[in-house]
Amino acid sequence: MKKRLVVGISGASGVIYGVRMLGLLKETDFETHLIISDSGRRNIEIETEFKAGDVEAMADHVYEDRDVGAALASGSFLTSGMVVAPCTIKTLSGIANSYTNNLLVRAADVNLKEGRKLVLVVRETPLHKGHLRLMTMAADMGAHILPPVPSFYHQPKTIQDIIDQTIGKVFDYMGIEHELFRRWEG
Repeated sequence: MKKRLVVGISGASGVIYGVRMLGLLKETDFETHLIISDSGRRNIEIETEFKAGDVEAMADHVYEDRDVGAALASGSFLTSGMVVAPCTIKTLSGIANSYTNNLLVRAADVNLKEGRKLVLVVRETPLHKGHLRLMTMAADMGAHILPPVPSFYHQPKTIQDIIDQTIGKVFDYMGIEHELFRRWEG
């Protein structure tokens, strides 16, 4: 059986992180389960050359965000974890407060309650204390907070190099082998 990974794309700027991740995951042995929020759909068309349907076609399985009864809403649906890329502050708030009013937040909540890996690529700046508090709350419950903060030691030449470095950090945490960036060698 293939390993399953849930990918959530919420409506923050930076939907390219989730889109690129889905494309890269097609080259792995992971079965992808995708949830895109309504705002995420809108941002896909604003920020990329893709339509939401194009992005859905990259996933093995697609779920409506309103479908809180989907398989992903249960801990008995086994996964290797979940990545929300990008993660809006609204989605972060839902996760941190266990306010599971949609499938994206419910799936994240399931990963936390089952002790599975959850990566939140929080995309907001600047941050006020409330945002930081929400990140701390989510981290205290087991979420891995991974904002897309680029490093430059690998001397990126393109925007995709910068995007790939963040995705590489996500993949490192999830145990997915990659060669998306040159690692620090001292």
